[in-house]
Amino acid sequence: MAVVLTVDIVGSRRLPDRARAQREIEEVVSRVSGEVREAVIAPISTTTGDELQGEVVSVEAALAITLLIRLALPDDVDLRFGIGVGETVRVPSAGGDIAEGSAWWAAREAIDAVDARARRAVPSARTAIAADPSEPASVHELVRMAEAYLLARDEVISAMSDRSRRLTYGRCVGRTQRELAAAESITQSAVSQALAAAGAASVVEGYRRLRAAW
Repeated sequence: MAVVLTVDIVGSRRLPDRARAQREIEEVVSRVSGEVREAVIAPISTTTGDELQGEVVSVEAALAITLLIRLALPDDVDLRFGIGVGETVRVPSAGGDIAEGSAWWAAREAIDAVDARARRAVPSARTAIAADPSEPASVHELVRMAEAYLLARDEVISAMSDRSRRLTYGRCVGRTQRELAAAESITQSAVSQALAAAGAASVVEGYRRLRAAW
């Protein structure tokens, strides 16, 4: 079983400075990949247009990595994520091997699903997961549970301010409230209040449980 990520930029054609946004996205992905390097099989990198792709060790790793990326993004840049579970193959090409297979098709299905979901019923949706039909029942059960988690998680993160996301990211990666207060030039009490108001405790605890699972 392989787990892959397909990522694209929300509203890329409407961005006032597409080049700056691309740099910021790549910087965020690089920083997050450094935090979880043991979970990355194929680096998350730009393929064509506004799309990035990568491969990770497990569904739990994919959930954790997409969480950190969402928290680390600047306020004016947003991404959607499709997580695919299935098989991968490498197709030889003169320009380098091409990644293909049922995991990638599932990831594309997931990203199309989250786009449709955000347009219709759940505007906060940014992440979805799908598995190839040939995967065992246990995998499809895991996908269903992950989907429920993602719906709630995306709602919480989408409601956060830029600062609240930064603070939540910091707590996820082990920074103390004192360290975060110094970085933000605010009091430790203000950090605690901001985290509580944003509902960050559940996000951070969820991240820690995901990290423990791979």
